[in-house]
Amino acid sequence: MSMALLLAMFANKSGIVLALLGLFGSYYYYSSYKSRRLSGHSEPPYDLLFVLTYTRSIPTTTMKSLKKLGLSKSKSNNSNTPKKSDNPGILVTTELPQDPIPRPSHGHLDSTPPKSTRIQSPKDTIPITGKPPKKQRSSRFHVTHPQNLEPLPAFLDVPLQDRTSLFIKKLHQSSVLFDFNDASSDLQGKQVKAAALHEMLEYLTRNKNVITESIYPEMVHMFACNLFRSIPPPVNPYGDAFDPEEDEPICELAWPHLQVVYELFLRFVESPDFNTNIAKRYIDQLFVLQLLELFDSEDPRERDFLKTTLHRIYGKFLNLRAFIRRSINNVFFHFIYETERHNGIAELLEILGSIINGFALPLKDEHKTFLTRVLIPLHKVRSLSLYHPQLAYCVVQFLEKDSTLTEEVILGLLRYWPRVNSQKEVMFLNEVEEILDVIEPAQFQRIMVPLFHQLSRCINSQHFQVAERALYYWNNDYIVNLMSNNLPTILPLVFSSLYQNSKIHWNRTIHNMVYNALKLFMDMNPPLFDECTSNYKPQRQFEKEKAEERLKGWEEVRRKAIENRGDKGPLPETLNAPQQFISPESVAALEADQMIDVLPAALAEVSLQGQEGEFDLMEGEEGDSLSQLNNDQEDYDEEGSIPADLIPAEAIVTNTNDDSASNIRRKSQLPVSKGDSEQVANHRSANDSVNEQSQN
Repeated sequence: MSMALLLAMFANKSGIVLALLGLFGSYYYYSSYKSRRLSGHSEPPYDLLFVLTYTRSIPTTTMKSLKKLGLSKSKSNNSNTPKKSDNPGILVTTELPQDPIPRPSHGHLDSTPPKSTRIQSPKDTIPITGKPPKKQRSSRFHVTHPQNLEPLPAFLDVPLQDRTSLFIKKLHQSSVLFDFNDASSDLQGKQVKAAALHEMLEYLTRNKNVITESIYPEMVHMFACNLFRSIPPPVNPYGDAFDPEEDEPICELAWPHLQVVYELFLRFVESPDFNTNIAKRYIDQLFVLQLLELFDSEDPRERDFLKTTLHRIYGKFLNLRAFIRRSINNVFFHFIYETERHNGIAELLEILGSIINGFALPLKDEHKTFLTRVLIPLHKVRSLSLYHPQLAYCVVQFLEKDSTLTEEVILGLLRYWPRVNSQKEVMFLNEVEEILDVIEPAQFQRIMVPLFHQLSRCINSQHFQVAERALYYWNNDYIVNLMSNNLPTILPLVFSSLYQNSKIHWNRTIHNMVYNALKLFMDMNPPLFDECTSNYKPQRQFEKEKAEERLKGWEEVRRKAIENRGDKGPLPETLNAPQQFISPESVAALEADQMIDVLPAALAEVSLQGQEGEFDLMEGEEGDSLSQLNNDQEDYDEEGSIPADLIPAEAIVTNTNDDSASNIRRKSQLPVSKGDSEQVANHRSANDSVNEQSQN
């Protein structure tokens, strides 16, 4: 019926066509209305009702034809009350129906169910809200009013004196913005703009003495028009919070043009004809601030060009250097204490790394404040993994400039040391090792006690990557050199953690690394190692007594709380006596404490790789004594060899009386006194003693 009426509205005035259409419509309506009356409906068919509501748009002649057929009967009045036609039951109105959904009466099972809409859909049905959200751009451009760009002649086609004016005209063309969301719009204008940008880039590359004073404002204006825009905060296209480590960055759709703009401006600044005195009128502090805002772009390609551009400006404009450093500091402060979200922190730190490398000595107080107030607090941000390599490089550059800052840096890192984030803890350990590679022996003595307290906790970590990274310090020749010079202070701090992990740690690789560290310490100073071994049991007993005293104190608090409560029914759960639970780790630790006496004899048989009679940790007759420390040796690998990267540095005897030897850093030599070397040379393993007794 809808199709019939539609044809009637656009048909000619022929009466035959109208009559045929009317008869067809009447028959369709009567059959539909009759079937609906039988099913209990009093309303007319929805199709016809919907079409008849648009009678205002039907031509007059067609409307008269419909009236003749009895399908419409309406009078011109201002009332919106529906009127009945001559045919009973037909409702004709000139307004849209308020409730077009047919309502089935109760008891009629044959009735047609209503259509599912957003309101009447079942509760377990999610209505379709339309198209899925589109992936947004990483920036917002204000598109220029459409302009018809005409191609300009090439530079070679105009006289030499007209090329400057032609260059400015091409800059004007390049300042026009287009909508790159619609790839099919303004194709000719986009092609003209791209051609103009490439021609100017080639012109500056191949020619000299072509940058005149009139070009400076136009070039800066073109750069600002194309690049300076608002950067919205990143949002996941599907509505979730944006995760920079998981979500893919949103690239700029207009990047083909933006890239050429960046290249053209860089070629302009790097040109030998570039005059800083003229350019500083236009490249000012406001320009730098707008440039820094673009570092929050999600497109990594743009951030890379921004890094190069800002670094070139910092090198060319001496009057802007202090302002650029302060502005970068403000970006960091905003990132650390307010948002904790920024896309360009790594690039800004990379710029600062090269700037710090060029600082003159002695360092200014401004630079030292930047280290303590900006770089150190940057370690506490959750997204540290996105920029940690660049941050660690900046910190190490500062310490190479001024070693007296080492204590403040190490204490700052210990203050922000992560407690529950193992991945960040591994990054902190990496950075501390880089700092120890450049530290002076005198500065090391100032920080070794708090540092090795933290290393001891890292060795005890159940996260094997944290424990493994801490034990890798014993593979660093220079760090082992520093340890050997301060062994009486360091060994008691880490001995307990090393020995306990040789028994109770779940990861077998950690066991191998712990054995190597213990063997290295024993070879450095056997008497001190024996002293730590003999003090281990009393120390553990003292720790147990302190734990028991702490438990008794809490029991006393619980008893007084029960007395103060009185008889008020059953005790709450907070006042119930804690259940005693003995973990397997505590049992293993207790067994390890009982076997501390055999540790020196067992480690005496372990020789480092490269020495004569290389020892296999898992196989051979010499492994029997070591098996006392580890009853689960079958869980090791079949070959039982120590990986090459787990073998610590060898102890090499040096002449400690030589003054020049103490100033050598990062060398594969461990300074050991003559007395210690004699003890190491005269040291006899338990196996040698057994062999001598058997021979006698």
